[in-house]
Amino acid sequence: MARAPQVIDSRTEYLAAVAQLGAASGPVAVDAERASGFRYSQRAYLIQVFRRGAGTFLFDPPAIGSFTELQAVIGGEEWVLHAASQDLPCLREVGLDPAALFDTELGARLAGMPRVGLGAVVEETLGLHLAKEHSAADWSTRPLPDSWLTYAALDVELLLDVRDRIAERLDASGKSDLAAQEFAAVLAKPAAEPKAEPWRRLSGLSTVRGQRALAVARELWRARDAYAQEVDTSPGRLLPDASIVAAARAPLTSKRELAGLKTFMGRASRTQIDRWWAAIEAGLATDDLPAHRGSEESIPPPRSWPDRSPEADRRYRAVRPRLQAIADGLELPVENLLTPEHVRRLAWAPPAETTRASIADALAALGARPWQIDATAQAIGEAFVEALQAPLEAPEADS
Repeated sequence: MARAPQVIDSRTEYLAAVAQLGAASGPVAVDAERASGFRYSQRAYLIQVFRRGAGTFLFDPPAIGSFTELQAVIGGEEWVLHAASQDLPCLREVGLDPAALFDTELGARLAGMPRVGLGAVVEETLGLHLAKEHSAADWSTRPLPDSWLTYAALDVELLLDVRDRIAERLDASGKSDLAAQEFAAVLAKPAAEPKAEPWRRLSGLSTVRGQRALAVARELWRARDAYAQEVDTSPGRLLPDASIVAAARAPLTSKRELAGLKTFMGRASRTQIDRWWAAIEAGLATDDLPAHRGSEESIPPPRSWPDRSPEADRRYRAVRPRLQAIADGLELPVENLLTPEHVRRLAWAPPAETTRASIADALAALGARPWQIDATAQAIGEAFVEALQAPLEAPEADS
């Protein structure tokens, strides 16, 4: 590339680009850059689009605003993205939503490629080295450096060629249909529901003992989250999880003690000390004490199954090698053969009658695709039956 492409940040330039994209034909390569780790929001700060016959366009979403015209031109075409589930939410936030998808990261997994990062996939399919040194950059920076723009443009300029090579591999291995089902599932997957107790995802929270200390951790998390939204900054940059956990574990009695706590760090740990101390006081005074364990609906970790449900443990240990063998035969990762959470849920609470039909129905209810059900339902049913007939063996370690 002779020179870095320019960012389109005006409506006039944007509409001219839309016209060029509309005059071309064929699939459209799309990518988005966020500022994860720097900003609170997950909005797109740069959207890259490439179409053969039109060229590459780098759009500045905050400056452009509405992408209605672009959606009208390319919305009905196949979009090619790498790891689409990461970018679709921020694209949909600005009104961009594909009708058809080819995910090169997922396609590479299904094709049995050993490494599926974009750089590795480009190297294996096209024989080109794609540097990824700006993947974790703060894309809310303005103006964006030329080296970043070159990087961003290359991400989409090579994507259509990569798509074609992966499609050839999928077709040669008889996986085109199952890949289409997987791509459609990515598009159809609904947005994740907000967690009932998001503060429980604090790293290190398991070291906090007692309901009162958990209440302090919760109130500090809430205070940090509110402030992070207010200043649009990643929460961890303001106050790391480790600082919240340290404050929750320490027997603090004053703001002075909090300020003197060496493990209470972060760019806002002292500038917002009043905010944090108010949160701690709220946690120490509240009657709304959290339960020791979260209320989110989940099954216990498999490592606890030998004691909690030996039959579930035997089913789980019996089915895993069968699924691995099927995945090996299809030359794809076992987690793409069947979602691990689906396997755990089915082993923990199987249908009353263990038949292929009942297992198939249970898998469908969990969200498994038809090809996954066809490939695994019979083996799962047989494994569950045999697990309860075979002598009990020593449990294997599992996380």
